[in-house]
Amino acid sequence: MSDVMAENVNPQAEGKTLSLNERAYLAFKHRLITLRYKPGDYLNTAQVMEDLQMGRTPVNQAVHRLATEGLLQIIPRKGVMVSPLSIDDALELIEVRLVNEALCVRLAVARISDAQIATLRQLNQQIAHAGAAHERETMMLLDREFHQVLAEIAGNRRLTDILSIIHAQAQRFWATTLSSVRHMEEVIAEHEAIIVALEQGDVQQAEAATRVHILSFRQALLNH
Repeated sequence: MSDVMAENVNPQAEGKTLSLNERAYLAFKHRLITLRYKPGDYLNTAQVMEDLQMGRTPVNQAVHRLATEGLLQIIPRKGVMVSPLSIDDALELIEVRLVNEALCVRLAVARISDAQIATLRQLNQQIAHAGAAHERETMMLLDREFHQVLAEIAGNRRLTDILSIIHAQAQRFWATTLSSVRHMEEVIAEHEAIIVALEQGDVQQAEAATRVHILSFRQALLNH
């Protein structure tokens, strides 16, 4: 799958011509969240430029943006390193997700339309097909889109920005668990439970289903 597919999973990019800086950022981010660039690796700027087919300026802009999001670390006199993964970081991230994603679904219950419910369900079906075909990268991109769409439905731009950063960080951890067929099946069922709660307008059930989804991710990570 091409790196530029990362552009297609960003709802904010729809209908817009992306700048070189934005394209470099999305393509670079895609390689990080799918673990093409491994945690702890030092990156050579020239090699990244070749990989992304981008010039130095947009790549450098992307580096600084991704560093602020916690995906890269700029090490003085050494260069750029892909942020390592640690279980402590993952557990902290899960705590943040529990709070912010509960708010997201609470807002979404009040604002979601039938068309948006259909979109979420269609995405979840596509995730299921990708999982059945063992297309890990496609599944990750679709999962990212599912959560982005849900954040957009919540209708709070600041929350959307926060969740975008959180999900990008979480997906690097999630990528390490996707070899488990059972976990992939659990993700699809958990998504459907969230959709049903949204469809029924049940705030408590939507929050409960979201909590189950996040804690399932936690358990898969600890079992890995």
